[in-house]
Amino acid sequence: MENKSRLSRTLVVGHRSNGRCVYDPEAKRELVEACLQPGISVARMALEHGINANLLRKWINQYRENISSVPPSTPATRSAFAPVLTLAGPKSVDASLSVTLSNGVKLELLGVGLTDLAPLLKCLATLPCSASTPG
Repeated sequence: MENKSRLSRTLVVGHRSNGRCVYDPEAKRELVEACLQPGISVARMALEHGINANLLRKWINQYRENISSVPPSTPATRSAFAPVLTLAGPKSVDASLSVTLSNGVKLELLGVGLTDLAPLLKCLATLPCSASTPG
């Protein structure tokens, strides 16, 4: 199965007089957002796009810093909704989870099987913070 990422724009748009590449900001953003998807290898993405993995990690860190420093009045670039997961299988023991985030968002999960709770929490942990909450 091929899982190669395609960017809508060319990543390298030129070269400086010292030989260093000049990168398109929109293509950089696309590449970084692709790397933030669950299960994506940063090293593989860097290799596929012909850049150093350390440079790509630097871009990812800068992206995360910029997202956390966006003022609350600026609308977030990500969707406010999380994907709904359907977890099949018998539920032997049910658990409940109730969370209230600092930005006022409330999450209540009732009757979740203990076997389903770990993947659900893992999925929630990969979601980026909203623009209204610091880091």
